[in-house]
Amino acid sequence: MQVVEPLRPITLRAHPLVFGVVLFLASELMFFGGMFAAYFDLRSQTARWPPANVHLNLLESSIGTFILALSSISMLYVTRSLQRNEIDHARYGLFGTIMLALVFLAIAIHGWGNNTFTVASHAYGSLFYTMTGFHALHVSAGIILLILLFFGISMRQFAGDDRAGAEGVTYYWHFVFVVWLGIWATIYLIR
Repeated sequence: MQVVEPLRPITLRAHPLVFGVVLFLASELMFFGGMFAAYFDLRSQTARWPPANVHLNLLESSIGTFILALSSISMLYVTRSLQRNEIDHARYGLFGTIMLALVFLAIAIHGWGNNTFTVASHAYGSLFYTMTGFHALHVSAGIILLILLFFGISMRQFAGDDRAGAEGVTYYWHFVFVVWLGIWATIYLIR
């Protein structure tokens, strides 16, 4: 009589680096969630929102949003290229993502320079610059991570910790895009 060992369940676990990135992004989501809560709370308590002197450029912000969307799509290309070990293609995609991110930052800075209000003008100005400023800070950190990934990948097979690092950077970059969609819709569309 043959004894059959019971089947063990297959457990798939995230790499500790990827798990750490996801936890970090969850905390960042709470941070931005607090800013959205403050924005909508002040909006509900204020007769005129945004204030009369606030004139935002919807076209410019929409172009920036489109460019950030392209950068997120570019990261999908990078991910696919890395899965197929097409390192040169991944580098091209990373270069494109970095350039698009820099253009997005330039558009954001240009928008700040042309605004008719400052951070000290009123509560709206404080929230506007806090939300967009912290997002720009996250974009800047993302650019640094993308540059590190660009130089970190090499012609060798891409596996293990290398793949986990790339996955973490990808999650971070998509997070930056999704948060911007929320900020853009809140500030520029819903008003």
